[in-house]
Amino acid sequence: MDERRTTPHLDLPLHRLQVPLPHLLPFAIGGFDAIGPLSRAGFPHRHSFFEIVYVTGGAGAHVLDLVHRPLRPPQLCVIAPGQVHYWADADGLAGQVVLFNEDFLLSQPQDIAALRALATLPVLPLGEQAGPIGALLADMEHEYRARPDGYAGVLRASLHILIVRALRARAPGEGGAAPGRQAELAAAFGRLIADPGGVQRSVASCAQELGVSPGHLQTLVKQATGRTPGRLIRQQQTLEAKRLLACTDLTIRQVSREAGFGDPAYFCRFFRRETGMTPGEFRVRVGGKHHDPRIASIAAAPDGP
Repeated sequence: MDERRTTPHLDLPLHRLQVPLPHLLPFAIGGFDAIGPLSRAGFPHRHSFFEIVYVTGGAGAHVLDLVHRPLRPPQLCVIAPGQVHYWADADGLAGQVVLFNEDFLLSQPQDIAALRALATLPVLPLGEQAGPIGALLADMEHEYRARPDGYAGVLRASLHILIVRALRARAPGEGGAAPGRQAELAAAFGRLIADPGGVQRSVASCAQELGVSPGHLQTLVKQATGRTPGRLIRQQQTLEAKRLLACTDLTIRQVSREAGFGDPAYFCRFFRRETGMTPGEFRVRVGGKHHDPRIASIAAAPDGP
C-alpha cells in the first residue's frame, strides 16, 4: 500500500499524504513494506505531512535538513512538513512508519509544537523508552487495522503518548514545547514559516494572519522558543537556501528568490553572515552528497534577536 504520491517542487519532490479515507482519518501506520517504497526513499524530498519512523533494524544513515546521522537502531526519526530528508545507503531498513496530516492533531497544538521540536533532531536514540514505544506502536497498528468503535480517538491518544515518550528520550536541552497559548501560537507561527513559501513572509504579515499584534507575537513566540519571530524567519530562510543549494540545480539567483530575497547580492551577503560561507562555497562543500555533517540544522543555529 503506497501511502504517498509525489509532485515536483523546484526539482525537489514533494510527497503528499494519500490514505484510504483521508477526510475521515488523515493517518496511516505500518511497516516499511506496507507503507510502500517511498518510505525508504534514497533521494532528497519534502513531505506535506508529519512522519514518525521507528527504526528497529538496518544500516545506513538518515539525512534530515542536511544533517547526516548513522542509524543505530532502535531509534526514532521525526520528519515535519517542509523538511528535506532521505535515507542514505540504507540496507535492511526495518521498523514502523506513522504518517498523518496536521489536521489529525488540530485539537492538540502542544503535540504539534512538540513534533516540530523533535523534528530538529535527525535521530532520537530511545534508551529505556524503546520497549514501551515498540509496544505502543504495535498496539496502534493493530487498532488501525482492526478499526473497532472509537479507534480514531484511541489513535490520537496513543499518538500523544508516543510524543510524550519521545520527549522523555531526548537529551537534556533538546527539543521541547511550551505550554498553553505560547505553544499554540508558536506552533501556528512555525507552520506559516516552515512551508516552502513561508520564507516570503514578514513578522507583520504573520501576526496579521494569526490575528495578533506584532508585539504580542514577538512576546509569545520568544517565551515559547527563546527566539524572536524575526530570528526564526531568518533561520528558516537560511535553512531553505541550504536545502535548495544542496538538493537542486537552481541558480543562485533562483535560490535567492525562492528563499525570499529580491536582490541576489543581498542574499549572498545574508547567507555569508549566517553561515560563514557564500552560497557558491556552500554548494561546493556539500557537492553531490546532499549533506554535510559539519553543518548544523536550524535547531543548532545561534540564538539572536
